[in-house]
Amino acid sequence: MTSPAEPPAEPHVPYGTPDAPRIAVRGEAQLEVDPEIARIGVTVGARGKDRRSALDDLTRRNASVLDLVKGYGDAVERVETGAFSITPELTKHGRGERVHAYHGRVRITAELTDFTALGELTTRLADLELTSVDGPWWALRPASPAHRRARQQAVREAVLRAREYAEALGTTLAALVELADIGAEDAQPYASPPGRMRSMAYAADAGDEAAPLDLEPQRQRVHAQVNARFTMAPPRL
Repeated sequence: MTSPAEPPAEPHVPYGTPDAPRIAVRGEAQLEVDPEIARIGVTVGARGKDRRSALDDLTRRNASVLDLVKGYGDAVERVETGAFSITPELTKHGRGERVHAYHGRVRITAELTDFTALGELTTRLADLELTSVDGPWWALRPASPAHRRARQQAVREAVLRAREYAEALGTTLAALVELADIGAEDAQPYASPPGRMRSMAYAADAGDEAAPLDLEPQRQRVHAQVNARFTMAPPRL
């Protein structure tokens, strides 16, 4: 006894049918918001006739910088130490070479949320001996509410655009078929675009204590895009 044949599957029609036409639109949103964090980079240097004296000097300067940064309490959200190096400086001596001195360097990154303290801290750091400061780099946190607002606005824009197309045909939207981030269908890893950064460099200078720098936060742009597909009631053409 043979089982009844299954009914043939209906062909997939990505562009809809006369009874259920589809509308495909793209929704976009771009916001300008104040930054939430500012990062600065601090490079601490040292020099000595031998490796041990250079290392001791670098250790002392590094501790001074960390104490100064951490002294700002809650204004500093994160402090990280990056690259560290002790490098010999070679000079010619007869037919060969010998070590003339040793140079030490350590890299520190600080992340601040209090922009009032930022100008004072950068100035005080730049006033330290053999210490340079670069930045600030303004940014939003990855979980910033601004990203959510941009995504929601992009969805509303997609719905509004689709509704306008339907109204132009004298009909209305029926159902949402698909909503996707741009590139989600390609299964490609998402990479966020590089953020805009404004960078300045400061170096220690001899003299009286410098006045705090007046640093103006740079507005951040948040961009969101979605693809949306809807069905609509058949229009009378």
